[in-house]
Amino acid sequence: MKPGTVHPADAGARPGEPVAVPAVGLPVPATAVRSGRRLSWRAWILPSLVVAVVLALWEAVVRLFGIPHYILPAPSEIATVLVQRWDVFAKHTGITVAESVAGAALGIGLGVALAMAMFLRSWLEQALYPLLIASQNVPVFAIAPLLVVWFGYGFGSKVAMAAITVFFPMTVAALDGLKRTDPDWVRLFRTMGATRRQVFWKLRLPAALPSVFSGLKLAAVYASVGAVLGEWAGAGAGLGYLMLSANAQLRVAEVFAAIVCLTPIGLVLLGLVVLAERRLTPWQRVTRDAP
Repeated sequence: MKPGTVHPADAGARPGEPVAVPAVGLPVPATAVRSGRRLSWRAWILPSLVVAVVLALWEAVVRLFGIPHYILPAPSEIATVLVQRWDVFAKHTGITVAESVAGAALGIGLGVALAMAMFLRSWLEQALYPLLIASQNVPVFAIAPLLVVWFGYGFGSKVAMAAITVFFPMTVAALDGLKRTDPDWVRLFRTMGATRRQVFWKLRLPAALPSVFSGLKLAAVYASVGAVLGEWAGAGAGLGYLMLSANAQLRVAEVFAAIVCLTPIGLVLLGLVVLAERRLTPWQRVTRDAP
């Protein structure tokens, strides 16, 4: 037994009797540093400077070369459209947000559930995992028309499309995390008399959270993409519908305005995932080598 471990007899249990094992608290390296606070100003200022420079160059190029607005509108024109039609964009943005959140929740739930089932039943992984990999060779957009036929032009087909988009990365991330639990921790838990169920719920699942949150970050970004793809296949509302409608009438400034409204959706969802990760995995630290 390793130094510092506890024998079942020392824990007040008879030999061979399972003992209550607390959820694992993984050790934090002494050299680990949370870089978020140290680099917080860079995380905001540097991207803002890059965006400001790109917008300034964009505006200058459009005005200098006289590019028509139906080919490439200036950022000032896009901002004007956003201000003048803010109520229209707010309405369609709300619909896309609802589709993205519902689809992400469905895809994440199904992905985590399937990952847990494949981990607990090896025959299930052998049967389904190759099919999951093969399914990624089918373009997601090719499925969108079928979803419209099955679920109609309403909310359901967009939620299904977003769920399909996030399902694969979520499943793979969760399954990989469950498999990568430190075997020394597993042996320690079993030495303490923990049952297989206790090892899974109090060790493997908490230890898999970093990988799960990596999948959640991808899901947060891809969910809105899936919702818009579903709207392109057929919809009566949403930012994707607004893009197609504006593009058909060469209102390119409105297309860019819809893109501006779409971008924060993924960023906000990603931010919520990062906040949850910091709260639920306090043993995780972001490290960076010293310059």
